[in-house]
Amino acid sequence: MRERLEQYQVGLYLLAVGVGLWVGAYWGSLAEALMAGLWPLLGALLYATFTQVPLAGAWRRLARTRLLAAALLGHFLVIPLLLWGLAQLPLAPPVRLGILLVLLVPCTDWFLVFTHLGGGDTPAALALTPLCLLLQLLLLPLYLWWFLDQAALAGLLRRELLGAFVGLILLPLVAAWLTERWARQGSSERRPWRQRLVAGLGWLPVPLLALVLFLVAAGQVGVVSDHLGLLFGLVPLFAGFLGVALGLAWLLGRAFRLPAAQGRVLAFGFGSRNSFVVLPLALALPAGFEAAVSVVVIQSLVELLGMLLFLRWVPRLFPIP
Repeated sequence: MRERLEQYQVGLYLLAVGVGLWVGAYWGSLAEALMAGLWPLLGALLYATFTQVPLAGAWRRLARTRLLAAALLGHFLVIPLLLWGLAQLPLAPPVRLGILLVLLVPCTDWFLVFTHLGGGDTPAALALTPLCLLLQLLLLPLYLWWFLDQAALAGLLRRELLGAFVGLILLPLVAAWLTERWARQGSSERRPWRQRLVAGLGWLPVPLLALVLFLVAAGQVGVVSDHLGLLFGLVPLFAGFLGVALGLAWLLGRAFRLPAAQGRVLAFGFGSRNSFVVLPLALALPAGFEAAVSVVVIQSLVELLGMLLFLRWVPRLFPIP
């Protein structure tokens, strides 16, 4: 039954997005109220995902693989260089800022969920996450100064990233580790049902992700409607970025001779960006930068649909024998 649920997960996600867009279009106030539950729901989603991942020894396994070098090269050298070229285009400053904000920082939350659902090496992806976040904190001031001379903005983004790391990564990770220990301890009579309970949490990632997608679609459709003119230019741009990310993952996977499961980590990692983290930052920008909010929102919706397609394409591009 659980395998059947995962088999039809893409259809479930598309249904959640469609219902969310409908709710956001006709009941905007309800959608805004529901958005307050987005981060707690993301935390629950990541907790349920982490309980299904063997946490012990993840860092040791990562250190012995070529995945670390491939991921860091793609995230922090190749993709920023591509975005530097994009920043040279004649774009309005709020649009350019929004594009760079949302594409410069790799995702550190739901990319883990998609990697897990897409059959990637989730323990290795989990081990990568703290390092990717640390490098974001260190390199973002440099990137923004280099591209836009926005060093003050980088300080605000750093606080958002730290808050996201504690709330969306650290707390669910600690909770999952404690759950894992709890399931292994106790009397011989208690351990089996505890382990069954932990195994039962494996049912939760698919429905919880569907709820997250519903909230994102419902809460953001109103913002997009305020800047419909941006759609025609940004949707192809962000869709093209997903295509480039997939191609980059394939090239680096071949160049570093990565196993298919680790190639899938690269694909989901390069394709997903930290839109949930930079959206509050974009909302805090001064007057005149409202278009940056729409850019972030449009990217998150395009990425959302792109990740659903990735669940189909990535296993085919990186087949596991």
